[in-house]
Order: sequence, then C-alpha cells, then structure tokens
Amino acid sequence: MVLHRSGRPGEHALKFRRTTPIAALVLVLAACSSGASPASALASAAPAAGALTIYGASSLKAALARVKAAYEAAYPGTTLTISTDSSSALEAQIEQGAPADVFLAADTTNPQKLVTRNLASGAPVKFAGNLLSVIVPTANTARISTPADLARSGVKVIAAGDAVPITKYATQLVANLARETGYPSSFAATYAANVVSREDNVAAVVSKIELGEGDAAIVYVTDARTSTKVTTIAVPADANVPATYSGVVVGASKDGAAARAFLTWFSGPAGQAILASFGFLPPS
Repeated sequence: MVLHRSGRPGEHALKFRRTTPIAALVLVLAACSSGASPASALASAAPAAGALTIYGASSLKAALARVKAAYEAAYPGTTLTISTDSSSALEAQIEQGAPADVFLAADTTNPQKLVTRNLASGAPVKFAGNLLSVIVPTANTARISTPADLARSGVKVIAAGDAVPITKYATQLVANLARETGYPSSFAATYAANVVSREDNVAAVVSKIELGEGDAAIVYVTDARTSTKVTTIAVPADANVPATYSGVVVGASKDGAAARAFLTWFSGPAGQAILASFGFLPPS
C-alpha cells in the first residue's frame, strides 16, 4: 500500500484509517512515536524486493528448491539463488569471500565459526532437526538387514569426509551401536575398515549408493526419504543421533536486512512447514 503525503495532517490521518488494517496501524503508530515516518514503518514489515544468495547444506537441497518457489511467490520481485554443498565447504568459501547472504548448515559448529571470526551478522538461528538412517541400493546385493551388517567382512561402506557434519554424527552413531546388545565391541573399528570412499558431501554419498558403487552408508533420514533408488535400514532409536541445523546472516551480505528477513521467514511457520514436508524435525 502506498501512502500519499499531504500538507493537511487531518486529511492524511482520515485516509490512513480508511485503508490501513489494524495490525499495520499499530505498527505505524509505534514507529511514529519513535520518530519514524508511516511509510518507512510499513516498508519494514516485509523484505524489500531484491536478490539473495543462500548457501545451504546439501541435505537441504530438495527442501530449498521448494523454499525458493514459496518465498519468491510470497515476495514478488525477490530472487533467491541457492547453492548447496557440505556445510564445512560452504563455511570455508564464505571465509574466502564468497558472496553469500545467508548460510544454512547441517550443524551448529560451522555457523558459529563465522560468528567467532566476525564474519556473521547476529547469532546463529536453529531451524531444523534430523536423525540418521542406513541406506543400501534397492537391489541390496550385499543382503544388509541391520546396521550390524556394516561391520561384516566384505561390505563396502560409503562415507563423507572428516569435516562434513554427517561424518561427526555417523561416528557418534557407530560408537552408540557398539554399545548395543548383539554388537561386537570391535564394531567401530571394523566399520571404519569397511569404508571404501569418502565423499565431499552427503548428497554425493547418497549418489554412490544409488549407483550401486557401495553397499551401505549412514545418511540423514531426510536423504533416505527423498531418494527413490535406495532402501532404508532402520537404526535403533536409543542409538540414533539427533542432528541440529542452524543458519546465520553473512556479515558481508549486500542487503543484511533482506537476508535477516529471509532467515526469520525460513525459521518461522512457513519455512518449518516446508521442512516438515521433507521429514525434517523441529529444532531442539
């Protein structure tokens, strides 16, 4: 809505009362009491149109495609460019000056690194949770039926690089499984010996399993859910490891206000609904 300036305050106020919803009127009156103009108050109620670059963990790729469509529809004139990779790789790129506005990670560690190094604006915002699952190719030629089979002789396990968040979570899961009844105490060491490749991110891990280039992998539940070329092997609930996702506005963003507005929307009801539809959990 556009407010037309007038030299007669009474006429302006009358026109404003006829056309402004109650919620917006409260916002404007509050802004006026602090010296801000009504027009500037209304403008701050929604992000300005423009372009934002969103760096997101690879496990968010499918969800972010839907987020892009929903956000651009909700705010015409806004364009989101989505780039996905491992959270550690994206954090490193931002440190090196990559032009990102918002960073959405599959952990809390990488966004906090940007905060610690004064490369972020504001504190990280937790926006989602996840759990882990074992996946195998649909054919399952290795005949894997439980996570215990990941340590069986001859099984080829696909994993991610040491710095990738899924590796931290998977390592904890393997340690938890080693303490489960029916698992040998050597489970963790034998599992590690079965790892035949380490990929750049979790999406690459899933791809290898889809292509049958490995027998099994530990990935996020959401990755298992979105792939039609893998079969899921359930993980004991008491051994599973919750993953916490968080995001931050990049300090070098050319439009910090718009970036903050997006992160607020994404971590709010609209973004949460989209994430939930892909199997993500509320942040813990």
